[in-house]
Amino acid sequence: MTAAGTVIRRATADDAPAVADVWLAAFRATYDFPAAHSDEDVRDWVRETLLPSTETWVADRDGSVVGIMSLTPGWVEQLYVRPDATGGGIGSRLIGLAKERQPDGLQLWTFAVNAGARRFYERHGFVVAEMTDGAGNEERQPDVRYTWR
Repeated sequence: MTAAGTVIRRATADDAPAVADVWLAAFRATYDFPAAHSDEDVRDWVRETLLPSTETWVADRDGSVVGIMSLTPGWVEQLYVRPDATGGGIGSRLIGLAKERQPDGLQLWTFAVNAGARRFYERHGFVVAEMTDGAGNEERQPDVRYTWR
């Protein structure tokens, strides 16, 4: 199914388990290195920190969360699409919403090895602003900061 059959809506506290599921599934499908935190810690973080402190949106397809995006002023903090839902335009709809919500500009980080995400962001007008050796992130993986103006 394409993104056209998917509703983008604000996340609620009840979405916390599904948001964590999307985050964990996408992370595992994308990276060969482990997440810095256990599944339980990720679930706690989503419930206790991410949802209460960010503007989080979900892509909901027939009652199932297939994509997530979290914003803070000037930043896309999280953008993940469930592995079985990629390539259908959900990420594009979410990043389009981010631009609408924050038209003065956005920044985001992605890991340098995530070639798919890097192509996606560049296709959507983001440009590389900084590359690091990973010393500043918990996974200790080289990363890239992108900006959009």
